[in-house]
Amino acid sequence: MKKAVPISIGALLVLLFAGTLIFLYKKSQAEPVRFETESPFRADIVKKTVATGSLVPRKEIEIKPRVSGVIEKLLVQPGDDVKTGQEIARIKIIPNMVNLNSAESGVNAARIGFENARKELARYETLFKQQLISEAELQKYRLEFDLRRQELSSASSNLQLVKSGAAKGSDKVSNVVLSEADGMVIDVPVKEGTSVTETNNFNPGTTIALVADMNDMIFQGKVDESEVGKIETNMDLEIVVGAIEKEKVEGTLEYIAPKGTEVEGAIQFEIKAKIKPVKDRKVFIRAGYSANADIVLDRRKNVLAINESLLQFDADKKPFVEVEIGDQKFEKRPVEVGLSDGVKIEVLKGLDEKMKIKRPATAGPEGPPPGAKPAPKA
Repeated sequence: MKKAVPISIGALLVLLFAGTLIFLYKKSQAEPVRFETESPFRADIVKKTVATGSLVPRKEIEIKPRVSGVIEKLLVQPGDDVKTGQEIARIKIIPNMVNLNSAESGVNAARIGFENARKELARYETLFKQQLISEAELQKYRLEFDLRRQELSSASSNLQLVKSGAAKGSDKVSNVVLSEADGMVIDVPVKEGTSVTETNNFNPGTTIALVADMNDMIFQGKVDESEVGKIETNMDLEIVVGAIEKEKVEGTLEYIAPKGTEVEGAIQFEIKAKIKPVKDRKVFIRAGYSANADIVLDRRKNVLAINESLLQFDADKKPFVEVEIGDQKFEKRPVEVGLSDGVKIEVLKGLDEKMKIKRPATAGPEGPPPGAKPAPKA
């Protein structure tokens, strides 16, 4: 009995040791690697390049005054529709003292000349009635009188123009600012009481309002020099506007600048694209919206494609994939590929929709990209 206890303890220790060895052996055995597979799918592939910019009106006109002064009355505000010739603002003219003094002196001088000519004409008309002078001589004084009267009228009109901006007896008022085009007022950078300067040969003048045709919008942006060689006019654009993401805006490229400009050390080229009307009439495209334009370089519709991450390359840089020929058995299959959008790639030859392709360890997430059409079942 006494020997049975040590024997039992020894047997138990042997069993525990053997079990530990078996457990460690099984644990050390690597599980067989199983590779996931994917099948080709049908998809639309679009190759794009991106241009950043904004939406602006094609025609934008700055309305400027013809006289200097102070804004007395603003008759429009941003968002108002205006017609050509419609009043935008009225300006209270603050006369220049030098011009005012010169105009008043001109009126006084013209009045003195007119009074003198009137008296001379009256005297010579009396002599003509007494038959002391001829009618031809009288006619000279009548002409002199008419000239002096015209000078007085001109000087008076000039004085009135300096004081109020309107010539006497004229329907043209220079202190009234008129719209020069049909469109919408998109900005009024001045307020009532603001001093404004007239436009002339030496001064661009103060902008009273900006008027633009909001029915004719364009995308104006820039593309990098590395991409400008890939684009050409009449290409389609898909424009993403941050403010109206739910509505897709389409356009057509119509201008590429022949000369680039340096922007933060990189050469960029300006582009312009015509915007197609938005289908949703409730969506109002405002001037200055920032936008990104995807310029469609090439497009394939409903073509056989695979995830580009499934491609592998041999020593000669030729593409191939590994096709499953049995349970976890694969063979190399050369393929001919076409257009790629950076995620999925068109397959021209070498695969069909029934095949299963090995996903390499370096491949991305499993499954086709969003928007892909699943291949039909065999």
